[in-house]
Amino acid sequence: MSKRDYYEVLGVGRNASTDEIKKAYRKKAIEYHPDKNPGNKEAEEKFKEAAEAYDVLSDPQKRQRYDQFGHAATGAAGGGFNADFNIEDIFSRFGDIFGGHFSMGGFGGFGGGTSGGRRTNRGTDLRVKVKLNLAEIAKGVEKKIKVKKLIPCKACHGSGADGPNSHKTCDACRGRGTVTQPTQTLFGVMQATVVCPTCQGEGKIITKKCMVCAGEGIVKDDDVISIQIPAGVGEGMQLSMSGKGNAARHGGVNGDMLVVIEEENHPELIRDENDLLYSLVLTVSQAALGTSVEVPTIDGKAKVTIEPGTQPGKVLRLRNKGLPNINGYGTGDLLVNVSVYIPEKLSDSEKKILKGLDESQNFHAGKAAKDRIFSRFKNMFE
Repeated sequence: MSKRDYYEVLGVGRNASTDEIKKAYRKKAIEYHPDKNPGNKEAEEKFKEAAEAYDVLSDPQKRQRYDQFGHAATGAAGGGFNADFNIEDIFSRFGDIFGGHFSMGGFGGFGGGTSGGRRTNRGTDLRVKVKLNLAEIAKGVEKKIKVKKLIPCKACHGSGADGPNSHKTCDACRGRGTVTQPTQTLFGVMQATVVCPTCQGEGKIITKKCMVCAGEGIVKDDDVISIQIPAGVGEGMQLSMSGKGNAARHGGVNGDMLVVIEEENHPELIRDENDLLYSLVLTVSQAALGTSVEVPTIDGKAKVTIEPGTQPGKVLRLRNKGLPNINGYGTGDLLVNVSVYIPEKLSDSEKKILKGLDESQNFHAGKAAKDRIFSRFKNMFE
């Protein structure tokens, strides 16, 4: 099933400000919160759908890519945000916009953790480049790339602890991940809830660290990632893969991977958006007498008929032999621009033939032909 437009999901216009998008998401998240709709699968999906829309539209770079390329720029892996994130990840990632507690434990408040306000770590994003040729761009392709990134430690399964009994509840925050402390403001001393400095908001402390990762829960290693590239992408386009970036400390939420498209030059074809351009060079006799020639396409050769008397600068259009539009709006054409080669050096016999042709009335441009040539020349500069 195709995804809904993100602006439609949040109920805002395409020119909505960041603040308007934030308010719209807050409203949707409250409406479809799982605690308010227990057991309601439809509400849960709408809750995740709203979070996916906010994830893209609240980020200026992601929003710009989405406005330009649509959903293809936000879900290179096919599954997108919904497939890679669960409800707890959403609470962890976006709970801070509610200013209170946003947790699975109860609807009474919203905040920044996944359980009782505890913080969940988030991994950093990765940026990789993928080089494609025109054939791969035309049909879409799956690429497998090896990247060096942070992955969960296999020895401790990402926990950072040496064994299941190597944790204890943080004494400073009593497992909440936050502490209350007085803060001086313009209105006097106010009580503020802040991240616990002892456990960094996790609510627990490792008593015996894993020897492999030194208690971090992550190590740097090679990872092979499969990237599904949609047809029609172009140079500089960026695709976002949720959850494919660096792993987070102590089993947190993975970062994202940003895939930047690089386009290889074709030896004969030039890309112009969704159209392809080819320069066809004919001899004088081929242009005058007509002929049949083959021109290159993305997937082989195509035969083109040259009519007798074909003039230099004529453009032949091969329908649907270009590249597909990334949003599915048809396919471009192959435009064949005709040029005529005039040899720079001639043998005596060739000169004699051409002088004979020059005496023929058929090879002298009449007034109508001269007018057509002048009109074409004039149009080049208007």
